[in-house]
Amino acid sequence: MLDLFNDDIIKEDHKPKISEEELSDADVLIELKKIKEELKHKVVVLGHHYQQDDVINFADITGDSLQLAREAANLKDKPYIIFCGVHFMAETADMLTGPHQKVILPDLRAGCSMADMAKKSEIDKAWAFMKSATQEKIIPVTYINCAATLKAFVGDNEGSICTSSNAEKIIRWALAQGEKILFFPDQHLGRNTCFKMGIPLSDMVVYNPKMHNGGLTAEQIKKAKVILWYGFCSVHQGFTVDQVKTIKQTDPDMTVIVHPECNFEVTQASDDNGSTSYIIDKIAKAAAGAKFAVGTEINLVNRLANEYPNKTIVSLSPYQCLCTTMYRVRPRWLLASFRAIKDNNPINVITVPEDVARSSLKALDRMLAVN
Repeated sequence: MLDLFNDDIIKEDHKPKISEEELSDADVLIELKKIKEELKHKVVVLGHHYQQDDVINFADITGDSLQLAREAANLKDKPYIIFCGVHFMAETADMLTGPHQKVILPDLRAGCSMADMAKKSEIDKAWAFMKSATQEKIIPVTYINCAATLKAFVGDNEGSICTSSNAEKIIRWALAQGEKILFFPDQHLGRNTCFKMGIPLSDMVVYNPKMHNGGLTAEQIKKAKVILWYGFCSVHQGFTVDQVKTIKQTDPDMTVIVHPECNFEVTQASDDNGSTSYIIDKIAKAAAGAKFAVGTEINLVNRLANEYPNKTIVSLSPYQCLCTTMYRVRPRWLLASFRAIKDNNPINVITVPEDVARSSLKALDRMLAVN
């Protein structure tokens, strides 16, 4: 058992055994194509939108994290699911698939900096303080970008999981169940969504686990309607208001569209914001000649630009806004996963204990019922 990322549970059976010197990059791609065809009857490859093209080219299904996990749940005839994403995504897939299936993460170092910003021990400590500070009911809501242990915490405390697509629906539901919500681990998605719903910033506070009692007083907890965890996405944190202003000054016809993981000021300065699927759909339906500056991960932006050459699609940032942990999943390690399956000795199998999965699924089921 290897604990690489906070409290999430990752089982490492073996390490990839394809060295940098053994095969050239070109040879890796050639062998991957061959072995994928050979094992297609029992292996499916899922590719997250943020993956590089060399990985996406081998994906049978592409999408966001929850979409891919739900797709995996429908693939009853595939005993092996290689998830080209990050650890929390593979955990969700493991919880939704059958006991006869194995979910594999090509590189165990593929984590999520946002998910790492909320540890189970920190959430437990925060929860105890908040419960002691107020008699009002607090409903926990977690963004799906978190470890399985945190999904389980939410499931055990009458809360729900949310995605960037359904955050508003879930928050409305949560506030109908109680007087306050604790939203983690991404403060920006929580703040942007709640403000859009008409909740003023003055009704929101940020809990920082690095500070005593999160840097808050009991009185602040009592007054707040929304308690936001301090976490954030390192990729979306890189977009700035100055970048929005520069784009608008350079080309006033450019539509700036960003992901709600961007900070409040950037989201407010932009023309539009929405989930990954919302951004993709908006661009797909736009008329030829439309112009977009997109505030999200660069691999997706570049892929959209290639897919719609009759539209102008650029990154909002002049810098490479790359999800470096997602980028750890390389064709070389994907090939190692296929080789191990062929040898009947799969590596990097992600396993969530039954009790954690059971509690997590309660939170997931609540989300699906609301959605």
